[in-house]
Amino acid sequence: ALVQLCNGKLEGDQLGSEEIKFYPEEIRARDLHVKIETAGSITLVLQTLIPPALFARAIAKGKEETLVSSPAPEPLKITFDGGATDTFFSPTIDHFQYIFLKILEKMGAKVEINILERGYYPEGGAKIEATIYPSKLKNFNLTERGELQKILVISGASEFLKNKKVAERQLAGVREVLGKLKLPIEEKVEYYPTQCPGSQICLVAEFENTVMGTDNLGKLGKRAEDVGKEAALELLKEQKSQACLDKHSADQILPYMALAPGKSQVTVSEITNHCKTNIWVIEKFL
Repeated sequence: ALVQLCNGKLEGDQLGSEEIKFYPEEIRARDLHVKIETAGSITLVLQTLIPPALFARAIAKGKEETLVSSPAPEPLKITFDGGATDTFFSPTIDHFQYIFLKILEKMGAKVEINILERGYYPEGGAKIEATIYPSKLKNFNLTERGELQKILVISGASEFLKNKKVAERQLAGVREVLGKLKLPIEEKVEYYPTQCPGSQICLVAEFENTVMGTDNLGKLGKRAEDVGKEAALELLKEQKSQACLDKHSADQILPYMALAPGKSQVTVSEITNHCKTNIWVIEKFL
């Protein structure tokens, strides 16, 4: 997808390869179609495409203009055909949309997501439209999160699981943990037409100055109530840290902090191995 975006060249992209070489060119695409044959994660592909797309030059009246000289450069529109919106070892599309993109917005970036069809492992089959607006990033300081405004709970599942009330039962697991704490909670129960069964839950804690949260996926043999309960317990752990970013958002925002001018500061609930690896890789580029 990245090669397609910038008309670049890639070497070593085959099984068994120990080295990959990528040669980027000028980003000129304004409409990109990404076909994912497997249940590969759409959010991981977006993590790859968003940084270069934000810094793309505008193309106006037959010539290129820099972001400084062009106040409204044309956005990049990406259509995903196939893949998974919610799969293992990657952010769910809800965590990505309601948490990560909201944090990125504080840095001046604008990315919009339109979910047409959900996709789960192992079939995938999702359809997503993403619009990335070339933006000038700014540094930010997130060290005080302020008061909790509300907790949004999105519990969703495939229509295959509607008769078993999986989404409602996931929500019941959340209520078991958070119900006694008298927190401001907004609940959403959703069912989607999908190619295979699956479910997910996302908890979004909105504070005065930031947003953080957790997510979890259902799987065969696991009680739906436990899926919700685990996500709620993890959210309480994140909140107890008093940090501004949850541990999964922390490593995702690092490349943008590195690319933004000036100094940015954030407090995170945990410095994970993903964070440490991202910092190491970023240092090799800067």
